[in-house]
Amino acid sequence: MLEIKNLSVSLDDKELLHDINLTVANGARHLLSGHNGSGKSTLVSTIAGTPEYTITNGKIIFDGRDITHENMTTRALLGIFVGAQNVPEISGLTVLSFLKHAAIAHHHFDTGHDLSMGEFLAKLEDARTKLDIPQQWLNRSINVGFSGGERKRLMLLRLVMTQPKFAILDEPDSGADATVQQQIADIIHEMTDTTFLFISHQKNFTDMIKPTNITTLSDGKIMIE
Repeated sequence: MLEIKNLSVSLDDKELLHDINLTVANGARHLLSGHNGSGKSTLVSTIAGTPEYTITNGKIIFDGRDITHENMTTRALLGIFVGAQNVPEISGLTVLSFLKHAAIAHHHFDTGHDLSMGEFLAKLEDARTKLDIPQQWLNRSINVGFSGGERKRLMLLRLVMTQPKFAILDEPDSGADATVQQQIADIIHEMTDTTFLFISHQKNFTDMIKPTNITTLSDGKIMIE
């Protein structure tokens, strides 16, 4: 699903990742581990296409396509989902509106056709019910006034609605209590058509996920065991 070849990445002329080679198999639950500052978030941000990072060498191949120079929007439409550790609050943009526009964009990109409001609402109701998301959350602004655990549940709602090919989850367990962590793990195991690359520092959570592969970073390099 993902192949990274000889990737080096800089930020403000400082090299943060050095000659990274990584393969994530289709259907994997791949754990990216390492101490704080080792380069994990830089790597997943680069895969997602975050523009402030500069690729100075190497390639990123996603689902057989070279996406090294594709922008973040194209990568998202191709099926790369990002569950960031620190998410913004967006006052005035409701959860419902955000999900609607995202669903419409993905549906049109995949099929060339418009998504009807009826189809969207039916899909949203199924996802909301599955995750036990209160109806009133849909009319609230994105992440405004939501606790850490509630923000993780909103991330799960986006994940279930999107059904991406590849999901990057940067510390999805952070700020989530044991119940929400279990819910995250259950959804990951249920979504067998999605490949996961995730970061976590909590052994109890990684034990729930049962990673199929583990890659460890240190000082911007992959540790060879």
